Amino acid sequence: MIDHLPSGIYLSIALSFAVAAVEVSGDSTTNSVPRAEMTRRNFLKRITGLMSALVAATLTVPLVGAIVGPSFRRKELKWATVGNISSLVIGQPTKMKFPFKTEDAYLRETVIHEIWVIRRSSTQVAVFSPICTHLGCRYSWYPETAEFACPCHGSIYSIDGKVLGGPAPRSLDTLPWKLEKDVLYVEWEQFKVGIPQKIRV
Repeated sequence: MIDHLPSGIYLSIALSFAVAAVEVSGDSTTNSVPRAEMTRRNFLKRITGLMSALVAATLTVPLVGAIVGPSFRRKELKWATVGNISSLVIGQPTKMKFPFKTEDAYLRETVIHEIWVIRRSSTQVAVFSPICTHLGCRYSWYPETAEFACPCHGSIYSIDGKVLGGPAPRSLDTLPWKLEKDVLYVEWEQFKVGIPQKIRV
């Protein structure tokens, strides 16, 4: 998994700016200027050009990394604390919410996510993404029919997440989880919708 762009790419970008600036600033002066004066002017031009190039590279390289970088790296999953599930009724789907910190380049924010949790036993649970695999709507649990159903296009799922009806192309997406002293942790991730395969976004 590539977390960052290769350092050589950043260096190449910086050198390109430096060379371009120095070439522009280093234009020869007319022959009518005394040699010493011409040398001093050329020196000052080159120093100014180099300083400008360094400033430009300092501002541009992080920007390029922020724009291009995400396409070269795969987001690392992190465990998020959902909460204590000891009070959940075994076999009954329960919607739980938890805060999740996201980081994308310079943007950092906390988002509240929802998941469906089914406590199977004291040590086993099932955790479903709340997103319908058809077109990304949010589905609900209907205890009167013991089914998950999406109000958008009528997809229906069993308590185990299997498709019972409607246009959903695959079962509900499960999320990685772990239990530590009745506290549930999950790795939040999203998947492409509208396709049979479970592929991370």
